Amino acid sequence: MSYTEETIHAIVEKQRAYFRSGATLDVKWRIEQLRKLKKAVLDHQEMLEDALKEDLGRSRVEAYLCDIGPIIVEVNEIIHGLKKWARPEQHYSGLMCFPSLRTTVYKMPYGVSLLISPFNFPMLLTLGVLAAAIGGGNTAVLKTSSKSVASTRALKTLIEETFPEEYVTLIEGGHDVADMCLKERFDKIFYTGSPAVARHVLTEAADHLTSVALELGGETGNWCVVRRDADLKDAARKIAFFKLCNAGQICININQIAVAEEVADRFLEELKREFVRQIGEKAEENPDYPKMITSAAYDKCVRLTETYRDRVVFGGTGNKETRRFSPTILYPVGMDEDIVQHELFCPLLPVVPFRDEKVGEVMQKIAGREHPLSMYLFTSDMKWAESVMSSQQYGGGCINEVCIHLMVKGVPFNGTGHSGMGAYHGVWGFREFTHPSTVLRGSRHLNMPLREHPYSGKAEKIKMMLLKWFER
Repeated sequence: MSYTEETIHAIVEKQRAYFRSGATLDVKWRIEQLRKLKKAVLDHQEMLEDALKEDLGRSRVEAYLCDIGPIIVEVNEIIHGLKKWARPEQHYSGLMCFPSLRTTVYKMPYGVSLLISPFNFPMLLTLGVLAAAIGGGNTAVLKTSSKSVASTRALKTLIEETFPEEYVTLIEGGHDVADMCLKERFDKIFYTGSPAVARHVLTEAADHLTSVALELGGETGNWCVVRRDADLKDAARKIAFFKLCNAGQICININQIAVAEEVADRFLEELKREFVRQIGEKAEENPDYPKMITSAAYDKCVRLTETYRDRVVFGGTGNKETRRFSPTILYPVGMDEDIVQHELFCPLLPVVPFRDEKVGEVMQKIAGREHPLSMYLFTSDMKWAESVMSSQQYGGGCINEVCIHLMVKGVPFNGTGHSGMGAYHGVWGFREFTHPSTVLRGSRHLNMPLREHPYSGKAEKIKMMLLKWFER
């Protein structure tokens, strides 16, 4: 379908009318829609897996592990918790409000939402966010990536078969279509992608003062720090798994590793061994290994590898026809080199050596750059690790583990600064898509003249005394 400003405006207005009808306010009705979404994902599972295979070369196991399964988990969590989350809160108003003693906080949906999703996890980062929007009582316009063509096609089929257009609509197209969407007045925008595009989203949203949530990868990438006291075999196994996942095209993936030079050689040998054990000698020939999303993304891998060819200690090969590029270790790389100062979003892995006794300086340098979406530490020194994690600024992370912090129920996920704003997953997604409205119920009896004039003369002393007493 070809979209114009008029057709997109008509879609938004139709959704606005539907929202204003009050149809989305009933919590039981929202739960029914979430159950429909869950059933649709399960009924279309094979179609979604085939699309992920076509776009990204994902195996069925990886497609379910990283995209489809987490959607089911997310929807289930919202279904189970929604009645409690959406229940109005009752508060005692306090003596300052006497005799009006009762205040209620309603969890109100924003209204018509725009959800812009990326190519790398097209199912999860579309339908997972949609689940939060539905839970919050909003309608939704979905703008999916033009790069993941098969996934967008599959998602469009799923949405059209499950929801009416005035409630949930999926819009296809490139940046021109996204810009037409951003020109519309939405009540909530949720964007997942790069910091550069996020600036544009915020600029457009500012025209309408629209509330925006951003889930970004971080401009200077996510660091993994391996200290000399780390379990090197365990660290290598987990890091290899993570870097192979989606061929590194993950916003929370490890962008670069800082490893204590005292153990660097041993660690690199363990990491090479794990890559071979998990994917084989030539990853690009393994049909289970994902591919780069476009030829341009593949060419970027080639270009960066050639720039650092003299420091390729593992990998560095690929197949242009299949767009598979092997996991590639670059060593040694300096802390201030260009390649470790921006997000790579590919299977290249620069390794930066440092003296373990200088780890504090490493952490200071990381802290001085843009906040990463994730941080990973491998060490036996839990006191140090917890001190770092409780003082650095980043989205989330793990100690002696990778990535699975985002699978924990009941906790928020997102970044800060250049890696995002807002949070979602479970109750945090519900909060992101609702506005807490405070309403005080006034009393018509026992009203006191405390707040009324006069404020001077005989009344001043008594009123000041009572005000200070009430504020204790």
